[in-house]
Amino acid sequence: MIKVVGVRFKKAGKIYYFDPDKKWINDGDFVIVETIRGIEFGQVVVGPKMVKEEDIVQPLKKVLRLATEEDIKCNQENKEKEQQAFDLCLKKIEEHQLEMKLVDIEYTFDNNKVIFYFTADGRIDFRELVKDLASIFRTRIELRQIGVRDEAKMIGGLGPCGRPMCCSSFLGEFYPVSIKMAKEQKLSLNPSKISGICSRLMCCLNYEHQVYEENIKLLPDVGDRVSIAGTKKTGIVLDINPLFKTARVNVTKTDGTVEIEEISGEDLKVVEEGVLKQKHEDINMAELRELED
Repeated sequence: MIKVVGVRFKKAGKIYYFDPDKKWINDGDFVIVETIRGIEFGQVVVGPKMVKEEDIVQPLKKVLRLATEEDIKCNQENKEKEQQAFDLCLKKIEEHQLEMKLVDIEYTFDNNKVIFYFTADGRIDFRELVKDLASIFRTRIELRQIGVRDEAKMIGGLGPCGRPMCCSSFLGEFYPVSIKMAKEQKLSLNPSKISGICSRLMCCLNYEHQVYEENIKLLPDVGDRVSIAGTKKTGIVLDINPLFKTARVNVTKTDGTVEIEEISGEDLKVVEEGVLKQKHEDINMAELRELED
């Protein structure tokens, strides 16, 4: 086991582990650490804890020191410079007539590099732009193209639910989201209903996916012929409700009449699979696939 602290460099950013190096560090403290990008200013969001060695990406770097008042002031000055650099870069992009959208700018804590984040439909030849920016800022310049999910995370906003977007408020990193998740949760497959501001599948589809997946395993498939516990009735499954672990069954009674009943999955046993073919869904799957990463 290794003692670590979790540090974030951006709001809702990914959490990175560092060795506290016998320093008295608490949750919420600002610290100075060394990363592959150089010296960085971050905030401790996970207090000292013990983790398994296999959960650590080696080599584990140490916390250099707790941030001083001077460090905090320097970080604030960098934030102010970022806004000025943003406006200047916008003008330069317009001058060079480049088809790119500037999203954010970040100064490294030691001012060793300025990173410009942008989106674009394809490849952009920004060599001349880099030369101009390097002559102005007189430091290393990096232009980094990002995807629409990262753009939404940086800009923020309100999601379709009316709450602040998950990615910009608490979600440290993105997890895979698929059309299958929406299907299993019995959601409308209308792209406008299941996509977020970034025009990709909503991250929240992943939150309850495991529960639905486990419940579906306890239910028969749509189209199966089933018998009902405690009775001599049989029927064909028309639909399932994974959330409540029930199924809508077209039940054939002993007198030959047919009735649709909502029955718990625990009371159903599959007699014959795939008796009733599922109806073809009139959905443009190609359009839906574009919502996935």
